[in-house]
Amino acid sequence: MSSAQPAHEERQAPDPHEETPYAEAPYEEDPHAEAPYAEAPHDGPLPSVPDVAGYLSGRWSVERTVHDLRTGTEGRFHGTADFRPDPAGGALLHVEEGELTWDGTAYPASRTLRLRPRPDGSADIDFADGRPFHDLDLSTGHWTAVHPCAEDRYEGTFTVRSADEWHLEWRVTGPAKQQLLRTRYRRTAG
Repeated sequence: MSSAQPAHEERQAPDPHEETPYAEAPYEEDPHAEAPYAEAPHDGPLPSVPDVAGYLSGRWSVERTVHDLRTGTEGRFHGTADFRPDPAGGALLHVEEGELTWDGTAYPASRTLRLRPRPDGSADIDFADGRPFHDLDLSTGHWTAVHPCAEDRYEGTFTVRSADEWHLEWRVTGPAKQQLLRTRYRRTAG
């Protein structure tokens, strides 16, 4: 996998994840910043999901912030995610499409992943070309997945908030990237 562009993001525009010379600057949360899809405290136990494929099937709205932790630059992605049967069978396609705004410029952006259900209700997630990405088990309502990408490390935290909302946070660390991506998925009607 090239460290110039993470394989999980297929872009039709300049990729904010490309290797660039960064100024070292630690990322600090701004407690006054509006980020409605940042992880909020959850009262009580998280909803369990015994069947990942069944839960994710359908259409979701997607709101994502992308923070470059070295430069402090921030981008936003707004779009949809469709989890639909793979025509090849035995899997769901996870197709995201929308618009990425980075450094004041908006670009079309998309990605496709393949979710392969396991008999126990969990799943294996692959890139569109068939390479493994990570596993996913939401039986407790929470899951952490790790994916090495060249010398960088992606750590994803999946949190089920309700039957119609889940959050995903990717922390990317390594010599090429220092990023924080936060996403809120909300089920859409229809």
